[in-house]
Amino acid sequence: MKNYYEILGIEEKATQEEIKKVFRKLAIQHHPDKGGDENKFKEINEAYEVLGDENRRREYDNRKTNPYGGTQFEDLFSQMFGGNNPFGGGNPFEQRRQQAAPSKIIKLKITPVESFLGSEKKILYFKENHCGNCNGSGGDQQSCGGCGGVGFKIKTFGTGFMVQQVRTACENCGGRGYTLVHRCITCAGKGTKTETNEINIKLPVGIDNGQYVKLQGLGDFQNGIYGDLVIQIELESSEGFEKINNDLIYNLFFDLEDLKKDVYTIPHPSGKLNTTAPKTFDSSKPLRLKGKGYNGGDMYVKLHVKFDRG
Repeated sequence: MKNYYEILGIEEKATQEEIKKVFRKLAIQHHPDKGGDENKFKEINEAYEVLGDENRRREYDNRKTNPYGGTQFEDLFSQMFGGNNPFGGGNPFEQRRQQAAPSKIIKLKITPVESFLGSEKKILYFKENHCGNCNGSGGDQQSCGGCGGVGFKIKTFGTGFMVQQVRTACENCGGRGYTLVHRCITCAGKGTKTETNEINIKLPVGIDNGQYVKLQGLGDFQNGIYGDLVIQIELESSEGFEKINNDLIYNLFFDLEDLKKDVYTIPHPSGKLNTTAPKTFDSSKPLRLKGKGYNGGDMYVKLHVKFDRG
């Protein structure tokens, strides 16, 4: 990023009138018709086009301290969200965004039958609760001197045309923007206490492996608010039942006496089902019970033969 103030040889606090006077002097001095260098003349004009306009100068000054400030990217962001930050707060380039508390993710094992019935489950988990003694602050705070209380620092790399600015968390305060003068003895400066929490949830009918249930505000306390609790479902086959998409699968085992029966009795989450035995017993083809699966899906019965030859 070019330093237009250096090109014109002025201080950053120069007034618009001072900028105009300096430009006129330099333009006459370096004009090609007066024997001046054409590239230098173009550079001076470029600098004045920016610094000589109050709005463009303001944008330029913002970019020097914030690589995203006053840019077209900011304008586009504002147009997309109406000047509001979709993650909370106002325009994220005008003020430091209040960080949202991250979600707490726990895993819950359920069976195909529990998924079919939309069963109620009791969940016990560890939760970081707000410390009442220090009101979640961790103790007496003071603004971090390393970052001025903003929680980050901007580092500049490179020179000339290859300049890159990177925002990194302040190492002094860990990105919080403050340091603790006196730590809370109850939570040892954490601002939270680890406690067990118990909740009851009703599973959505047909919920599948890998899907999530999100419970707002039941996660850990962080950044001054409670985050969400996200429950990841782990579906495990149980008692011969399996789940594949909206189809309910059951593994039915026969002995020699069962093979002679004309009617098969099949367990089902809603009660036992009876179906007529096929004329030809073929274990490679499952029986289909239409509409007996999840949410209008089917049930398939896999046939297995198992008997003691002794």
